[in-house]
Amino acid sequence: MKKKKIPMRRCVGCREMKEKRELLRIVKSSEGEISVDPTGKKNGRGAYICKNMECFAQARKAKSLSREFSCEIPEEVYDEINRQLEVYVK
Repeated sequence: MKKKKIPMRRCVGCREMKEKRELLRIVKSSEGEISVDPTGKKNGRGAYICKNMECFAQARKAKSLSREFSCEIPEEVYDEINRQLEVYVK
């Protein structure tokens, strides 16, 4: 029986390839709205970040998400990512 291929994605913080389910997805919709996508199913351009605060801090400092989506990231989005990550860290 053929093993199912595991989707891999790159973290915008540490730039490492990891399994998609290990990462938190941030999505930019066609309307340009940026939000956290815990399900990984929303439509739009996705960027991924490790579920740890170090990667998030690194990505925020380097403005990796702004570069990934070619736009400024609102403070509320960073707050929401922070809230989501606190859930995983506990």
